[in-house]
Amino acid sequence: MLDNLSREARLMTDEHTMYKKIGREFAEHSSVMHYNREYVRGDVTTNTVEGSFAIFKRGMRGIYQHCAEKHLHRYLAEFEFRYSHREAHGVDDAARADKMLMGIVGKRLTYQTTAARA
Repeated sequence: MLDNLSREARLMTDEHTMYKKIGREFAEHSSVMHYNREYVRGDVTTNTVEGSFAIFKRGMRGIYQHCAEKHLHRYLAEFEFRYSHREAHGVDDAARADKMLMGIVGKRLTYQTTAARA
């Protein structure tokens, strides 16, 4: 988390003790008490991250079935794109396809590029 999140971020977690130490590294750390059946308190919730992670897990088990660690960032980027550009955000299939195509302009991924990173 320290390598991938801005220290200015608001960290929202459940009550697990492993988050207490790392929570001190961020501008704010709030938690909900799942053990006490608390899932939302004001604007503090873990529902968004749990929902997006559930979609990622279903996709990895049902569609891709395997992912080498060296490519994990690519799979995560794809699922983040899908989650951020979904119908609930007013993005239909055509608009999502247009955004995706705009994102690949000028980029090329070859086997040699991926093999060199191994």
